[in-house]
Amino acid sequence: MTQDIQRMSRDQLAARVARDIPEGAYVNLGIGAPTQVANYLPPDREIFLQSENGLLGMGPAPAKGQEDPELINAGKQPVSLLPGGSYFHHGDSFAMMRGGHLDICVLGAFQVAVNGDLANWHTGAADAIPAVGGAMDLAIGAKQVFVMMDLLTKSGESKLVERCSYPLTGVSCVDRIYSDLAVIDIDANGPRVIEMVPGLDIETLRAMTGVDLKFTGVQA
Repeated sequence: MTQDIQRMSRDQLAARVARDIPEGAYVNLGIGAPTQVANYLPPDREIFLQSENGLLGMGPAPAKGQEDPELINAGKQPVSLLPGGSYFHHGDSFAMMRGGHLDICVLGAFQVAVNGDLANWHTGAADAIPAVGGAMDLAIGAKQVFVMMDLLTKSGESKLVERCSYPLTGVSCVDRIYSDLAVIDIDANGPRVIEMVPGLDIETLRAMTGVDLKFTGVQA
């Protein structure tokens, strides 16, 4: 059964997230895979991308050879700046994040609990390097928190869990998970699957995660 499951690639997942970002939204894309979402935002949809190092109006990655070494995102990746884009102080950027001025943030995660708790900055392992960055500020400051991640670890453990075992970034803050297997909403009634990839059924998904998932959506 699992051989027939058509998992989404990182690019497909980034495009799927981009599809749900509405016109006029102010959005922060977290370090790592979420930055790819910028490459799939429709050019006819006005969306304002913010980077915590002090950019607003960030565009997609520049073409090879067109990189500006002084124009980077928070993950130190080259980016472009759209017409009307602006630079500002790091402190102003965090005031924007903490002040509730962002509509959406897209973050990666090590674990998400069924109540929306987020763990994405440290695994707690003795040799792990913590990397909190602005994730805590985004998790509590953005109006909606989207998580973009593989649903399972490389060893097959579910990242959607009953309770996070890693140090928390934010409590009850995640609204939606975009994973390579399913799109899952989290609300007061727990996790609800709204979309699954071809070849996957809800019973298999429950067995993979060990979570009593509800299914109210469609097959992709």
